[in-house]
Amino acid sequence: MADHLWLLIILSSLCSISVLGNVFVSINCGASGSYTDENSIVWKGDNDLISNGVTHAVQLNYSISHVMDTLRVFTTRKKNCYSIEAEEGGKVLVRASFNYGNYDQKSTPPIFDLQFDGNFWITVNTSQAKIYEAIYVVKKKVISVCVAQTRPDEFPFISALEVRSMDSQVNSHVDTNHALFMNARVAYAANETIRFPADPYDRIWIPAPGGGALLNVKSDALVINVDVPNKPPQSVLKSAIMAPNTSQMITLGLPTIDYPFSYPLYINWYFSDIQEVNSTNIRSFRVLENNSPFSLPIVPLFGNVTVYHISNMTVTPKTNFSLNPLGDATLPPLINAAEVYSISNALTNGTNNNDVEGLVSLQNAFDVLQEWGGDPCLPTPYFWEWIKCNDDLIPRVTSLNLTGFNLSGPLPDFRDMDALEIIDLHNNSLTGPIPDFLGNLPNLKQLFLEDNQFSGSIPRSLTTNSNLNLSLTGNPLLCTNVKSCPGNGKNNKKTSKLPVILGVTIPIFIIFATIMGFLVLKHNRHITYGPSHAGNVSGGRTRGTVRSDNVDEEGVDEMKESKEERFYSSPSPLLAEG
Repeated sequence: MADHLWLLIILSSLCSISVLGNVFVSINCGASGSYTDENSIVWKGDNDLISNGVTHAVQLNYSISHVMDTLRVFTTRKKNCYSIEAEEGGKVLVRASFNYGNYDQKSTPPIFDLQFDGNFWITVNTSQAKIYEAIYVVKKKVISVCVAQTRPDEFPFISALEVRSMDSQVNSHVDTNHALFMNARVAYAANETIRFPADPYDRIWIPAPGGGALLNVKSDALVINVDVPNKPPQSVLKSAIMAPNTSQMITLGLPTIDYPFSYPLYINWYFSDIQEVNSTNIRSFRVLENNSPFSLPIVPLFGNVTVYHISNMTVTPKTNFSLNPLGDATLPPLINAAEVYSISNALTNGTNNNDVEGLVSLQNAFDVLQEWGGDPCLPTPYFWEWIKCNDDLIPRVTSLNLTGFNLSGPLPDFRDMDALEIIDLHNNSLTGPIPDFLGNLPNLKQLFLEDNQFSGSIPRSLTTNSNLNLSLTGNPLLCTNVKSCPGNGKNNKKTSKLPVILGVTIPIFIIFATIMGFLVLKHNRHITYGPSHAGNVSGGRTRGTVRSDNVDEEGVDEMKESKEERFYSSPSPLLAEG
């Protein structure tokens, strides 16, 4: 179930995108509809992807591009997130872009935090347009990118968001528990920016001409073999900067580092000779760090690429690198392209899966909760407003506070959130029975359910829990007296026996009465039609006397009256006349 955990958060979220196979998502934040740019990249507006935030356009004199001219601003929530489905264990490039563009005409660019998958990324200062990029291995089946407010009245925003799948071998010298944050990616001596479709991973290579005495040169190779793990595009290897002669070196220095210098660096340098050299010519050089030998000799090949990388290196603002020709070199050093990254701290595994699953069940049950996205507890202290979390390495949700959220309907099952200590659901319109599992949460100390529409009896798991502070007032449909509860099990058993008892006793009574009536009737007939004998004399007339040869008519009439009286006074009016 945990394997599908983050997939469920995306299916329940209003700000999610579903993709199959490799991910190639381009979101034009603050825009509606679709737009195809000059690189054949299709951008989708985010109106249908996220319900929170307000859209704006930059001022005309701050325009950068079609995509960077709109933005979505978030004036509510501590953090607001976009969520994108991805392949768990796959490597991705995530790029977030920001252009304040004085959209609010206040000339006060905000500062806020950028986060991904529950990890802190960077503090964004939007005094100028910024593009940030991270490459990492996805731990869940969803990517979340969030902006979080850190200063009063400074509202986070985002202009564009991109996600691209990458081959697992790209930058494979960094383990899967760390991300790479890009500082620079340059194509030396290139005429224009290189990205998709020239680079299938849509890495953006910025032109970097040589300065001073350095030469900008072009390669004679028609095709360059780039079958190396990083797979750089051929376009970035078709040009290079080169020292004018073998007595000069190329000083590379370091680009502007956006991240703390406590983050170690990861660097890729790319070399491809621009001409085919004969055996009498040698292009050979080594990398120096602060003028000290750092690498083995590098001999670039024509029509191929050599990649030299540095991983997990600590640097300072004074650190610089240079390419120094070796003594036997007859050709000067050159370089085609470079990438400089900072290596992140260890990535989090996210909030406990059972808690995430429970929160998803609540979001699925109540639409108003679907506006929250990203990791529920991380990074600290940017947990969702209606929960509290502990500080475990894999945090647990310890409190739910959903009072006054206008929740209606029955409570879903979130029994696996077994670290909960407080549940406050009062002042809503929750219906149905109170779930029994609430009384079995092992750490629950306070449960506030007052002012709802719960019905039925109170679960025994709650009434017998001596460690629980339980509040149930204001639930008019809730049965507080067990003996009088409709549907109570014991009363049902007693009531259900009554039809059986009646069904047995009434027929017995009827049969008994029938038998008694029959016996009485038979007895009377025996007296009336028996042998002749002298009856009682009254007024000189014999009453009820029967003769064998004749019947006294008056006696017969009296007998009939007596017979009718016996019939209607019989125990049951259903007895036939006999």
